[in-house]
Amino acid sequence: MTHRDATPSRGTSPDRPGHGRTESELREALEALAGGVLPDPDAYRTARGEWLRRERRRRLVLAVLVAVVFALATLIGLWVLNQAPSDPGVIFSGAGSPAASGPSLPRPLP
Repeated sequence: MTHRDATPSRGTSPDRPGHGRTESELREALEALAGGVLPDPDAYRTARGEWLRRERRRRLVLAVLVAVVFALATLIGLWVLNQAPSDPGVIFSGAGSPAASGPSLPRPLP
């Protein structure tokens, strides 16, 4: 504890005249104000219902978003695969190149 913590602020000492009266008046006013506040009997049920609705909506939005992203990825993949040329390429044409039709290297016998 420092000296500053132990020293009361200026004008707030308990032996100051009127200090007890002001504190008690403030306490009475706050008690009267707090006594007039009545909690709603269905407050918890209402708040929980709202929270559950928001949670369901959040999950539904997330599920729809995942489904849309999956469908878009599938459609884009199918479109890209469909863009392949229909004529056979050089690798699968069956016609050998002149270098490939020449004599092959001898293979060692086992």
